[in-house]
Amino acid sequence: MSTRTDDTAMAERCEACGRETRHDVSVTLRVESTKAENAEYSREPYRVSTCRVCGAERTIRMNNA
Repeated sequence: MSTRTDDTAMAERCEACGRETRHDVSVTLRVESTKAENAEYSREPYRVSTCRVCGAERTIRMNNA
């Protein structure tokens, strides 16, 4: 569970630090196909959170269906 701490950061558990820390959170589209002709159809959204304390980054695919 995450909580909003200000306009740009979320407080959530950092697996690297082992505690609740502030994270910068964003959503990015990533291409999953290795074939150039399929690249435009293989973009998937990922949630990217970066710990402001230790810099550890965690990426989670948002639609695992």
